[in-house]
Amino acid sequence: MGKNITRIVYKPDTQSTEEYIIIVHPEELKKYKAGDTTIPLTDVVESFQVFFSNQGNQGLLGKPSKQQLETVFGTSVDVEIIKLMIQKGKDQSSDHLGNNFGSTNVTRGSITEHRSGATR
Repeated sequence: MGKNITRIVYKPDTQSTEEYIIIVHPEELKKYKAGDTTIPLTDVVESFQVFFSNQGNQGLLGKPSKQQLETVFGTSVDVEIIKLMIQKGKDQSSDHLGNNFGSTNVTRGSITEHRSGATR
């Protein structure tokens, strides 16, 4: 059985389909939000990577540009963004996580193209 994770979703406004997402550990998050300042942020988050989807829950997750981060959060410093997302974002437990983190289409096989050497 894998490690239990939660994602925090931050929407710039309620009408927006844009979502910024971080992956966190739920037990550490709960303690951190309760005010336990002895827990380092590195124990709370899975990574300092911020993900982005402009299609809400349905879209594949990508990496936002530095300009997007500056516009939405007023900074591109990952630690500051993560603290803000923990404070203002909504938790979604792993029970509700979709499979948006994987390959776009694993049935296509290898991405490398195979050529037989025949000329056309």
